[in-house]
Amino acid sequence: MKAAQHTKQQLRAAALAARDALSDEARSAAAQAIAARGLPFALEAGTVVSGYAPIRNELDPMPLMLALAAQGARLALPVIRARGHSLSFRAWSPGDRLTLGALGIPEPSPVAAELVPQVMLVPLAAFDRTGHRIGYGGGYYDYTFSHLRKAHHVTGVGLGFAVQETEAIPAMAHDAALDYVLTERETLDFRSH
Repeated sequence: MKAAQHTKQQLRAAALAARDALSDEARSAAAQAIAARGLPFALEAGTVVSGYAPIRNELDPMPLMLALAAQGARLALPVIRARGHSLSFRAWSPGDRLTLGALGIPEPSPVAAELVPQVMLVPLAAFDRTGHRIGYGGGYYDYTFSHLRKAHHVTGVGLGFAVQETEAIPAMAHDAALDYVLTERETLDFRSH
């Protein structure tokens, strides 16, 4: 195992343990605080924003997604196609039923329209102050940013709890940096990096 991978596994484990130690009330309050603060940039009506269905104690993006929908955003959720490939995105509206995808992650119906997001709300296991994140190790978001950013600008917004911050994440060449990270405490802007 390469040293960077070993370090990433250790950082992931520590950040997930800190996230899992949060109470349900703290998790809910954090999601509401982020929704109340909103995105650090203006959205044009019709902007496609992809979120995610939270799993494993991830920060719940739904309060923020509902606020963005009320501002005119079109919402989408990711669909996992295959390991080593980018995600696709299907339209989702509040109240739409979700189905379990191949990895047991809730996804929109297979008949929902495919959309290309202009803003991606991204779950994370850990993050640092340079815009790098650690996910669960599948690389889906890195592949997706790489694929989508070849055709047009996509703003990456990581959502997490302040306790998930780590000093430095060993980034590889294929790791896609985020533009922002939103926590219950602050908005981090990495666009100048």
